[in-house]
Amino acid sequence: MSLVSPLQKLAGFQEEIQFEVLRRLHQTPQVSQRALAKDLGVALGSINFSLQALVEKGWIKMQSFSQSKNKLRYAYLLTPAGVAEKLRLTAEFLKRKVAEYETLHAEIEALRAEAGLEKMGPSVKNAISGTDSRSNSHDAE
Repeated sequence: MSLVSPLQKLAGFQEEIQFEVLRRLHQTPQVSQRALAKDLGVALGSINFSLQALVEKGWIKMQSFSQSKNKLRYAYLLTPAGVAEKLRLTAEFLKRKVAEYETLHAEIEALRAEAGLEKMGPSVKNAISGTDSRSNSHDAE
């Protein structure tokens, strides 16, 4: 088991927030900071900080709605560098999630072996893993 320092956790959290922000902005450039914060489950200040950092890095640019009565409304557009960074972060995110999945899968298999579940039938395994669909079993009767 590797120990991760609080600073590494914070850096990883910021990178994940920036990745999610880039994904959302790519889909919906006119999304509000408040909506982003709500969707991602983070504070509005974190979104503001992330957007400022993304602008400074040149990954997004802010464009105001000139015809809007609310002059504080912006569209956040990914720059070509932002699109490239989003692709890089997507690949890293996918790699990390696949590694997490493989680790979790190996741990589940080890626990099944430890509990002697590899000798049990599929219905017992499904019941223990929570995938037992009783409504389907009644349909078959």
